Amino acid sequence: MSSLRDAHQQFIDHLKGKSRASATILAYGKDIDQLIKHLQEAGKNNPLEVATEDLQSFMDKLLKENYTAKSISRKTNSTKTFFKFLKSQGLIKDDPATALEHPKFENKPPRILSRLEYRALRDAARADVRMLAVIELLLQTGVRIGELAKVRVEDVDLQELTVHVPPFEDTRERMIPLNKGAAEAVKNYLPQRAKSPNHALFVTKTGRALLIRNIRTAIDRYFRIAGIKEAKVNDLRHTWVAFQLQSGVSLLTVSKLAGHKRLSTTERYLQFIQGHNGEGKVKLEEL
Repeated sequence: MSSLRDAHQQFIDHLKGKSRASATILAYGKDIDQLIKHLQEAGKNNPLEVATEDLQSFMDKLLKENYTAKSISRKTNSTKTFFKFLKSQGLIKDDPATALEHPKFENKPPRILSRLEYRALRDAARADVRMLAVIELLLQTGVRIGELAKVRVEDVDLQELTVHVPPFEDTRERMIPLNKGAAEAVKNYLPQRAKSPNHALFVTKTGRALLIRNIRTAIDRYFRIAGIKEAKVNDLRHTWVAFQLQSGVSLLTVSKLAGHKRLSTTERYLQFIQGHNGEGKVKLEEL
């Protein structure tokens, strides 16, 4: 008979076998480890002994310890995934997590930069051709910062005006059109790029790949210079999604290009924009 600890290890091995993102595996691992410690303190060591009330008492304990509703919801999701796995493996007959409900919480609206703000950001970075190209690609294609760090020189086609976005952890590989602004910024950067055997599009002065943290630090600095408050790198992606939808690009097209796994993720932006006309035009908006 498997103990909860054995089951936990089997669950982690299962996630690794499915090539889930390392950050996802780590998060699930910590959540379930915390749950198991609580269950063991209650004298439960066997998955078959766990009831819905035991799981609910764990969530109630988290609430008393001032965890946010969003954090508790994530741990609820981890718990449900864990027990669903146990049932699929025949380690339990009935799933006690099925009746577990997510706490209600409001999703914070995405931070969408105004035209004035992203133009100010662009102006602040104007003298830095590398970071201007980084900003333009993030703003004009909606790629994630982790995806951008993986883009290679050969992924950018300035003739066909496309950028191939390689998969990053569990994100989708895709081809995104490059508009004039983004293409021009990359074209200006390439002659200045440090000569290096490294294929990464964005490299340091010594030719090493520009890391995610390097990109984030530099853009945060330009946000400060531009006087843009409470903005993060990912807000460039939010801005791209919102502006495409507002200009009438179809929900399906934006969702596909953004690499969203669910259409509902893209739909969420509709409540934060004005003037979505639903025409479903094909041409992307240039920001």
